[in-house]
Amino acid sequence: MKIGIVSRTDKEDAIELDCSIIKYLLENNVEVEVDSSLVKKLPEFSMYDVALDNMSSDIVLCVGGDGTVLNAQQVLSPKKIPILSINMGTVGFLTEVDPENVFECLEKLLSYDFFIEERLQLDVLCDNEWSTVLNELVIMTSQPAKMLNLRVLVDDEIVDDVRADGLIVSTPSGSTAYAMSAGGPIVDPRVDAAIIIPICPFKLNTRPKIVPAESLITVQFLKEGKQGVAVLDGMLTSRFDFLEEIKVRKSDHSAYFVRFKQNFYNSVNSKLNII
Repeated sequence: MKIGIVSRTDKEDAIELDCSIIKYLLENNVEVEVDSSLVKKLPEFSMYDVALDNMSSDIVLCVGGDGTVLNAQQVLSPKKIPILSINMGTVGFLTEVDPENVFECLEKLLSYDFFIEERLQLDVLCDNEWSTVLNELVIMTSQPAKMLNLRVLVDDEIVDDVRADGLIVSTPSGSTAYAMSAGGPIVDPRVDAAIIIPICPFKLNTRPKIVPAESLITVQFLKEGKQGVAVLDGMLTSRFDFLEEIKVRKSDHSAYFVRFKQNFYNSVNSKLNII
């Protein structure tokens, strides 16, 4: 087994944990690849330096919070490389392992006592280019205190004309992120669906909707002079104006995660209790 290590590098305790993990793997004769940004913090492992884009590991350990996971899986999911996520963030809904359980889980990993969970992703057409999201597309107004006027279509059928602060199109994975804060449902990641959630809608009959993942979702900007901003997984942003539109479809690329047990509901409930 070849294992890659990717990490947030802005927290000293995360870097210390990375160092311990790498030493543990090497002591167990595991071939390792260490992301270049982490090698800058741990130069003693420079002989294992591999850029994330070039990793060919069987599994990649991702040490950080959900943001670190989202960044890594953008590169890894097209290669079908599973991620084992270790929580060094805050809540970490996408993470599997807490720091105190790392070495117990690594022992299970090296004994092949785990399974791979496949998660749905969505492709978003922005600026004539398709980009992939694991969590969500967020559309928000570019002008504070101004509402957007949006038309939402599913497979070319008008679903709603939305007047709201914005709109979220989420995967089941993203249902425990911004979508949940905006009043959307928590959706089991095994459900093959997309969730459309208005942000602070003006009309009382505008409500979250769950649609088949195979649907083509189109969001049109209806009001002249009201510009919107699209944010993809909290990273990529694009601006949209009157009569422009965004399209969302199911991605051909799933995200893959190492899991040790079926614990979605237990995990969500425990994490919500600490927020």
